[in-house]
Amino acid sequence: MPESLAVRRTGTTRVMAQVHEVLDSFASRDNNGEILTAIRHFPAREAQWAEFPKWVNTNLVSAYHAKGVQQLYTHQAAAAEAVHAEKNVVIVTPTASGKTLCYNLPVLNAVLEDPDTRALYLFPTKALAQDQLAELYDLNQRLENCFGVFTYDGDTPADARKAIREKGHVVLTNPDMLHTGILPHHTRWTRLFENLRYIVLDELHTYRGVFGSHLCNVLRRLRRIARFYGREPQFICCSATIANPGELASRLLESEVEVLDSNGAPAAEKTFIFYNPPVVNRALGIRRSYINESARVAQEFMRRDLQTMVFANSRLNTEILLTYLQQANPRLPGKAEKLRGYRGGYLPNERREIERGLREGKIRGVVATSALELGIDVGSLDAVVMAGYPGTIAATWQRAGRAGRRSGSSCAVLVASSAPLDQYMVRHPDYFFGRTPEHAFIQPDNLEILVNHLKCAAFELPIAPDEKFGDVDLPDLCARLAETGFLHLAGENYHWTHEAYPADTISLRSVTSDNFVIIDITGEPNVIGEIDFPSALVFVHEKAIYLHGGLQFHVEHLDFKERKAYVKRVDVDYYTDAVRYTQVRVLEVAATSSSSEAKEIKEVKEKEPLASITSVHAHGDVLVRSQVVGFKKIKFFTNETIGDGKLELPENEMHTTSYWITLERPLLESLPFSISEKQLGMFGLLHALESVATLLLMCDRRDLGTAIGENPRSPHRPVILSEAKDLSSDWRRLPQESEFFVPNLYLYDAYPGGIGFSEPLFRAHDLLMEKTRELISSCECEEGCPSCVGPAGDLAPRAKEAALAILDRLCA
Repeated sequence: MPESLAVRRTGTTRVMAQVHEVLDSFASRDNNGEILTAIRHFPAREAQWAEFPKWVNTNLVSAYHAKGVQQLYTHQAAAAEAVHAEKNVVIVTPTASGKTLCYNLPVLNAVLEDPDTRALYLFPTKALAQDQLAELYDLNQRLENCFGVFTYDGDTPADARKAIREKGHVVLTNPDMLHTGILPHHTRWTRLFENLRYIVLDELHTYRGVFGSHLCNVLRRLRRIARFYGREPQFICCSATIANPGELASRLLESEVEVLDSNGAPAAEKTFIFYNPPVVNRALGIRRSYINESARVAQEFMRRDLQTMVFANSRLNTEILLTYLQQANPRLPGKAEKLRGYRGGYLPNERREIERGLREGKIRGVVATSALELGIDVGSLDAVVMAGYPGTIAATWQRAGRAGRRSGSSCAVLVASSAPLDQYMVRHPDYFFGRTPEHAFIQPDNLEILVNHLKCAAFELPIAPDEKFGDVDLPDLCARLAETGFLHLAGENYHWTHEAYPADTISLRSVTSDNFVIIDITGEPNVIGEIDFPSALVFVHEKAIYLHGGLQFHVEHLDFKERKAYVKRVDVDYYTDAVRYTQVRVLEVAATSSSSEAKEIKEVKEKEPLASITSVHAHGDVLVRSQVVGFKKIKFFTNETIGDGKLELPENEMHTTSYWITLERPLLESLPFSISEKQLGMFGLLHALESVATLLLMCDRRDLGTAIGENPRSPHRPVILSEAKDLSSDWRRLPQESEFFVPNLYLYDAYPGGIGFSEPLFRAHDLLMEKTRELISSCECEEGCPSCVGPAGDLAPRAKEAALAILDRLCA
């Protein structure tokens, strides 16, 4: 092992000794020093203690003592004092630093002092709320059940809801339920709102982008209703480490917030490894499958009986990894399964059982999506393996923090995929380890989002002329809604006019609430999971192989009317991957900029300058139509495509915003390539543009969609609106025979109405071009690879060269 990667091995614990064995096994295969690109050792940190504040109720102190909490960490004491001083606070400490006590202590103390006090806890997921319920229930038992604590979510039985509204001192819910189940029915929650003193926002860092923009508007409605009942609740926020927690909290709450970012919690020693799968074809830049390598890395830990969590970035990869690991670790006869999967779509009871099995040590390995990334208590794991870069530095540390917790040595391994961002991180580890996590941004005044919540607000309470709701002209918006029939002006106030309440049709997470139930009909019909509408078209279309818990099910029938998918258990050696076809139409151009100065292009024949070479970049409104048109059968382990099939499924439409680049005819004519090579160069360029755009915007790759289409001014086909096809489509569908094809390269917001990414991309056009050229030109491959212009098997040999030639002209 290179000296620069050496780790101290003195005084190691049992876990660290086994981690070193794993490292040695990796190093023995790393002959060129290209696989283990970084090994960083973080030493243990001692706890910093403080006494319970004097004002805390003695019964509450005794309850904590009985739980084994004799003293507080310094940041817990500081947080309790700030809350007691009636300040809005945001507590920023790493995973497993005891943030729960920071808000439970002052809230429960207030309830014990005044039994009328009410508190509302908001968690981003139902699982987190259930996890915190167990902690509060334990404290309540020790306090002889002197307060009511309940979860209120979609799983709450109807007959229990009335009792919760009356008797709940602390109500645990999620933003979605607050939005659809509490605020529209606030008259039933009079007891809560008349006495609402505290609102707790846990996992604040998750409220960014679309979800955070929605939540800000939900909190506007919440504060508006609380003021109606004469209350101004105090906010307590908790966040993992991000760059701008104070700014994010202030924007969400629209008020001043005190940031508490010291950390007195102990930390065990941790080793963090960057693992880059070995290159199998250097000319094409092809590496071993990161899914296969992640399974191999996880197996190294598991065969040494180290409790391991594997994170995958999609449901499909979760099930593929689980399949591989279960085959390597077969279940022993008469023994319980020690290796489980965990993701959205599993039923609640199944997820609770897995969490309990991890805490008790009965489950030795779990493969999960980001559903286990947040602070659900699963005990102290020994190792975390990440199959692919999670997308942000903050999320990577959050996942790494699931191992070790406060005691016990641990190891985290990031296995890089061939995606450009993954490769950038593992090749530049100092960028990762030396950089603070990203900023979290929200845009709550996005008109599409704000108007929807304004409708909800009008349903909840009439809108008065002097009210404020975001940074918009409220009287003008209300007048427009009145013109379209949503509101009615009675006296000075605007009232909701429709019978249905609007919150039911508005999703906070850009996912429809219209779910399909998955039914196993191998024997007696049995519900095994559920899936949202857009995902159903991809994962449970007819003839698909649906993976669940490492088992394979063949989809027999997808019933759109009843929203049911019927599946049968099968044992096959392949899985299916859907092929999606997308069209984009430009509806309205918001702004455009062109470059038409004379530019000298050296590659042009006769070496003459071309005065008319231009490119245009713009942003505006578009209509995106997508449809799943077929599927591929992909063999386990080898990833060979062994078959395919065609499908006829409903088409989805979405009105959103987009940024696009138009490559004008003179630019294309100056390229010394065939028409098909030019088109492949465009696909490669768009692949790289998407990667760089996510880095500049600090957003998730799934927040952006990409497509290539014909410009409406193209003489090839005189149409008014342009169409585009996404990268998953067959490039051969584009009009190769035409030399007049003038393409638009689209980067669109993958969210109805847009979330505001297109305008920043338009403004950062020059920087985007420059950084994309750096990404492609610095890649070591010869003819293009997944780390720069996309999968080599999908592109011609000159795709990289063509993409760089286009960029040279765009940057000239």
